[in-house]
Amino acid sequence: MKTTLLTLFLCVTCLTAKAQTAKELIGKWQLVRYMHNGQEKDIKDFFKTDQVYQVFYENGKFESLIGDEVHKGKWKMSKDNQYLTLTSTLIPVKLHIDLFKDGKRITSYESIWTFEHKKIND
Repeated sequence: MKTTLLTLFLCVTCLTAKAQTAKELIGKWQLVRYMHNGQEKDIKDFFKTDQVYQVFYENGKFESLIGDEVHKGKWKMSKDNQYLTLTSTLIPVKLHIDLFKDGKRITSYESIWTFEHKKIND
């Protein structure tokens, strides 16, 4: 009985971790951590600033803000909420959504890059 309840709890937890929708994506997100091949990298060293954001709009457009730089593009979430595709300068990047819950979003790209963002009330 305990095993069954634990298994059920873990399944529900895993499902709700990805159950967020495009509606919850709308808004401003700050990059708080990123990793390359399992090694954590310093955001400020790589981007020359720790002010790295993504802003998602309801119309499928987004902005990537790196310090004073603004890069515009489009976004689309898969129907099953497993992938977030960002297109900037005609190059689509398909990110796997590893976690999307309670204002926290973790995405990965081809098991090489992992990005953790937190939602900002701005």
